[in-house]
Amino acid sequence: MGDLARKLPTFEELLAEIDRLPEYLSGEILEPGVIRTMSRPDALHRRAARECQWALRGASADVTGSGWWIEQEPAVRFGDRLFNPDIAGWRGERCPDPPHGYPITLLPDWCCEVLSPSTARDDRRIKLPHYARSGVGWVWLIEPEIHLVEVFRTEGEHLMLVTSAGEGETPRLPPFDLEINLAPFWILPKPAEPSSP
Repeated sequence: MGDLARKLPTFEELLAEIDRLPEYLSGEILEPGVIRTMSRPDALHRRAARECQWALRGASADVTGSGWWIEQEPAVRFGDRLFNPDIAGWRGERCPDPPHGYPITLLPDWCCEVLSPSTARDDRRIKLPHYARSGVGWVWLIEPEIHLVEVFRTEGEHLMLVTSAGEGETPRLPPFDLEINLAPFWILPKPAEPSSP
C-alpha cells in the first residue's frame, strides 16, 4: 500500500507547542497543522505598532469609557488557525467588556498588521484574505520601511482597498473617527555626517 496520509497535529497540540517556545520567539498557526515561528520585531516594526496604538487612544474604551477595545498582539483563534495581529480592535457595542480568554475566540472588528521583510508575504498572502473570509470588517497594513498605511474594508469575503496614507499626513482612517498623525509612526534615517576634508 502507498504511504498513509500524515495526521496533522490538532489545534490544541500546536497551541501547547507555541506556549513552550522560548520568550524571544512567537508562533502562529497560519495554515492548519503548521506553526510559523518568528523572532520579536525590530525597531521599525515596534515603533509603528506602538505609535499606532497610541494614536488610537481617543477611540479606546480603556481611555474614553466607550468605543473600542484595542489590544496589542492578542492571540486570536480563527477556527483551526491562530493569528497574533500586531493590533486588533473590538467594537464596544459588540463586545461590552474587554475580550478575554486564551486564545481569544471572539473575532476582532479591526486588525492591523505591521509588515516586516520576514512576515510581509504571509501577512498579505495568508492573513489578509483569511481576515476577510472570517468577517473581520477592517484591516490596516502598515509598511514602516516605505512609510505607508493601507486601509481595507471587507465586502462579502473580499478586502477592498479604501484608502492609503503616508509620510507626514494626518488623515481620518476608517473605521476610526480620529485624525491620525502618521509622522510619529516612522523612524526617519539620520542625516548623513558631513565628510571631513
